[in-house]
Amino acid sequence: MKITTFKRFISCIILSITLTFFSKNLFAGKDNFSAASKVKVIVIDAGHGGEDGATRGLFSKEKDVALQVALKLGKAIEARLPDVKVIYTRKTDVFVKLYDRIGIANREKADIFISIHCNSMPYNYKNRAAVRGTETLVSGFGRIDEQDAALRENASILLEKDYKNNYEGFDPRDPESYIIFSLMKNTFREQSIKLASLLQDEYKKSGRISRGVKEQSLAVLAKAGMPAILTEIGFISSPEEEKYINSDEGQDEIVSNILNAIITYKKQIES
Repeated sequence: MKITTFKRFISCIILSITLTFFSKNLFAGKDNFSAASKVKVIVIDAGHGGEDGATRGLFSKEKDVALQVALKLGKAIEARLPDVKVIYTRKTDVFVKLYDRIGIANREKADIFISIHCNSMPYNYKNRAAVRGTETLVSGFGRIDEQDAALRENASILLEKDYKNNYEGFDPRDPESYIIFSLMKNTFREQSIKLASLLQDEYKKSGRISRGVKEQSLAVLAKAGMPAILTEIGFISSPEEEKYINSDEGQDEIVSNILNAIITYKKQIES
């Protein structure tokens, strides 16, 4: 382990212990999901955008589908929850740095951060087109061989100048970095898992295949100061799901799933 890496490792351990200590004292004697008393601000992040948009299916790109669903979700939230302020990380086809996405949520003191993405299997994967389903990710650390989604989503960092400075030395190509980066995960793990689980339940109610809730070392979620999730709404590499996530009916159903999960989560923490 390099000296600079070791220093970052020690710093992250100290930060992790400090956050754990304060969070335990702050929430002592309270319900696990009472960190935020009300949901007043929701930040919606349409994944990728601009030059960061290589993932595609037979006829569509992930960045475009994510933006369409994000904008529809925002309108649906405003219609059903008029007391909630909706903020977007992007409304057009532009590239937004990963740390800027969560930075917006932190600056706006958001109560929920939701990042919209489409999943995809590698081109050389056997039966690539047959893999379908939804999954929702939260900041955490899984085994290195289970980091496929994290590696794909974090690759956006390489498009940024000075990315090692922006992410405290994190290198998305270095497995060692994922161990260090996992220690920076936010203190809202339980709330994030709760929201993610509610969303996966909603997907299942609609007949979707659920691939579950997963903890991954995701740069876009690691420094979130609120419950934060990244949801993969379907596999763009599957012809069947690509048609679904591009259709008005499919997008409306996905938006309804996410909205219902938000409403249930909101009721639970505000009750």
